[in-house]
Amino acid sequence: MSDSLIEESILSRPTYGTLKIVPGLAHYFLADASGAECIIRDVQELPRDMMEKVHILYVPTPGEAALITSLYALGAKRFEHFPTIEEAVAKLGEWLSDAKMGSQLYLAGTEGLVGQGVAKGEECGLDHTAVQCEHRGSLARRVQCVHCKTMIEDVTTQPVKCPTCDLLLLVRDHYSRRLAAFQGVCINAEDPTEEIEIKEVFK
Repeated sequence: MSDSLIEESILSRPTYGTLKIVPGLAHYFLADASGAECIIRDVQELPRDMMEKVHILYVPTPGEAALITSLYALGAKRFEHFPTIEEAVAKLGEWLSDAKMGSQLYLAGTEGLVGQGVAKGEECGLDHTAVQCEHRGSLARRVQCVHCKTMIEDVTTQPVKCPTCDLLLLVRDHYSRRLAAFQGVCINAEDPTEEIEIKEVFK
């Protein structure tokens, strides 16, 4: 899977590195299909007696089974997979609600998953030094329509049409860490009849 191609010029966007397991009381992992290899790469190097400290959540692509099998075979204390990021992040919140000081959180995959995982970790009281992120895969953006507050997932075009209020949105480079999303603002507010070409730019 592709390495990160995140634009470094967007100052509001978080920076990403490479996951590296550090000493901790427990190790929580969240990944989608783009980030699964990161978990496999790191966890398979751990000694077997450490697997009691490992907890893995995974969001596969529809119909995919091979990576599920590989992740399960790692032998983590807990392994669960969910069809959507939202469900996996909700479960992460349940797990972290019982986490003790010294727990570590590792997030790998697309920016939407990583951002939501970071926000959940902060909500559950994890210190930022206990959270590691590795971006992998698509540059598709998670966008919030500032007009109706709809979250639009996997946006690859500029502009994008809001599925709720039907406005044509300019996807700004401003990234909200709190929302784990870029901001989308109506691009033709002064003249809604103006025709604007939609191009695929976030691949």
